[in-house]
Amino acid sequence: MTRTIGLFALVAALILGTGFLQSWNSALIILNMGLVSAIMALGVNLQWGLAGLFNVGVMGFVAVGGLAVVLVSMAPVPEAWDAGGPRVIGAILFGIAVVVAAVLAWKKLGTGVRGWAVAAITLVGFFLYRALLDPAVDAIEAVNPAATGYLGGLGLPVLLAWPVGGVMAAGVAWAIGKTALGLRSDYLAIATLGIAEIIIAVLKNEDWLARGVKNVIGLPRPVPYEIDLQADPGFVETAGSLGLDATTASTLAVKLGYSLLFTAVLVVLLILAQLALKSPWGRMMRAIRDNETAAEAMGKDVTRRHLQIFVLGCALCGMAGAMMTTLDGQLTPGTYQPLRYTFLVWVMVIVGGSGNNLGAVLGGFLIWFLWVQVEPMGQFAMNLITSGMSEGSAVKAHLQDSVQHMRLLTMGVILLLVLRFAPRGLLPEK
Repeated sequence: MTRTIGLFALVAALILGTGFLQSWNSALIILNMGLVSAIMALGVNLQWGLAGLFNVGVMGFVAVGGLAVVLVSMAPVPEAWDAGGPRVIGAILFGIAVVVAAVLAWKKLGTGVRGWAVAAITLVGFFLYRALLDPAVDAIEAVNPAATGYLGGLGLPVLLAWPVGGVMAAGVAWAIGKTALGLRSDYLAIATLGIAEIIIAVLKNEDWLARGVKNVIGLPRPVPYEIDLQADPGFVETAGSLGLDATTASTLAVKLGYSLLFTAVLVVLLILAQLALKSPWGRMMRAIRDNETAAEAMGKDVTRRHLQIFVLGCALCGMAGAMMTTLDGQLTPGTYQPLRYTFLVWVMVIVGGSGNNLGAVLGGFLIWFLWVQVEPMGQFAMNLITSGMSEGSAVKAHLQDSVQHMRLLTMGVILLLVLRFAPRGLLPEK
């Protein structure tokens, strides 16, 4: 317990130090993304730490959560719905019917003909599906493409998008898990990585869904806008009493509002994760992780339990993705990269402590802080090192140009040091 308190106190000191030495605006930015990253790490820790599932498709589930914010909170576009909305819905339902028909044909028909039947159903169904979908999509995307060109959302409060993001990611995870969880660890990793790239490709190219690479901006907020706070005389007076101008105070107030919301979500999820870890279900999951053969011999349905934990972990990643998109105020499919949304989350889990929920949360905060701060620290260090070199020196130019790679170098060094000196993480599983 002392070690846990000490490490969390260190992370708090780093964030507070950023506030005192740089700016409180920077400190709150790090805090907010640290909270979101901690939820992502918690989801991956459920999958790997409790069940040993190697999911490297985190990016895809985070993106699904981001899509949920658009589909839930943005106002619908009536012109787009009139142009082709019902036809798109009909095409999607037809596509689902084709898949169901193919599955039923595979199950019901004999081995001699079912392969041909499934191929025929799939081939004919695909062309009919495209014949229904493509004209509707073209009509939707032709509706004011500079500003809309998509169907919009439901116009509901944006906070509802967070649990919906979790549910959508869970649904995608269930579909993936039904087909991929029979694979062993390395093959499962390849499958989840490929499926994540497919999800990103769909978001980038299906403009009718969420404008593709043209992005959806101006997403609703769960907190006030800065300009509204600045127009409030009471807020301006309070800011003045604290020695702050209205602009700075409104920026800090908005970020602090996000911090409170994200902290509440993280605390609830952490409590639920701890209860699950210490429950009979959690002990069963760890038993399956440690020895699948013995667990199966004792009558446990290993595949079903793996599916459960896979869906739960992806749901947390989806919720974190919805929170992050809400914080950004925009959905930008082009920014979803495996380095940021998969590799970095895995580093958080490994450094913090696989199998320990508090360790995953710690890793989320610590690694995100380093990811943000290493580059300016590297810039300062390189300026100091090269201060005695002559202007125009090739070595000086090379060192200063290398600052942008400090993040990757630092993450690699931290990972190697942890694996060498604390292979179970900073807060090992108990």
